[in-house]
Amino acid sequence: MDLSIIIVNYKSRDKLSNCLASLGRADLNGLSYEIVIVENNSKEDLKDLIATNQQTKLIISQKNLGMGGGNNLGLEAAVGEYALILNPDTILTPEAIKILLNYLKNNPGAGIVGPKLLYPDKTLQYSCSRFPSFFMPVLRRTFLGNFFKASRDRFTMNDFDHNSIQAVDWLMGSCLMFKREINLKTGEIFKPRFDERYFMYFEDTDLGRQMAARDLKVIYNPEAVVIHDHQRESAKHAWYIAIFHDRLTWIHIFSWFKYFLKWR
Repeated sequence: MDLSIIIVNYKSRDKLSNCLASLGRADLNGLSYEIVIVENNSKEDLKDLIATNQQTKLIISQKNLGMGGGNNLGLEAAVGEYALILNPDTILTPEAIKILLNYLKNNPGAGIVGPKLLYPDKTLQYSCSRFPSFFMPVLRRTFLGNFFKASRDRFTMNDFDHNSIQAVDWLMGSCLMFKREINLKTGEIFKPRFDERYFMYFEDTDLGRQMAARDLKVIYNPEAVVIHDHQRESAKHAWYIAIFHDRLTWIHIFSWFKYFLKWR
């Protein structure tokens, strides 16, 4: 099989329905593919969404495994040569999948490829970044970022026009494509997986690090376009409020420390 499309659902039924509809409109002619939906213990009944699609299989997780763990569960069940990690809050343009897949097939030095992301109003979403310094999460979340705007903007690659194919450090994990098994120059086989120490946040940054450690490139390809209804759930409140009231803020903080302890 050519491609496994993996979508982790957590309380996103309506958005998932729209995402699946966009996959139904996608140009997948000539490709053998499957859609693997992981219901990440949000107790939503999704059976009717897949009832008429023989290419779709549903995995019910008995535990909320987080973003990385949920996708790993899907990857283990997948059989495609290539995997597309897709958030349920995405809408694909018809040609996006083939553009990403053809790029990987024609560029063996690429480990991951991802599209240009747009907000629903079609404005640019900054989805490719440089690896963060230790204090970058602080600069992004607090008023201190106003005093170090150049550093903050460099991290989010605001200096890049986002209209050119370019190797980057890492890509937002809402839409990523890679081979499920990559033959390295060393003769080893690398199976890309998310580090499940991160329940949420930094798992996509970590995957970029895994690629770099194996001399594989992470490629931003704006010729493929995906609409992403991105909500920064952990940044809904000011930092001085969120740190006392927002569970996701603490998950983000713990992931931040785990990332820097791993890659220091």
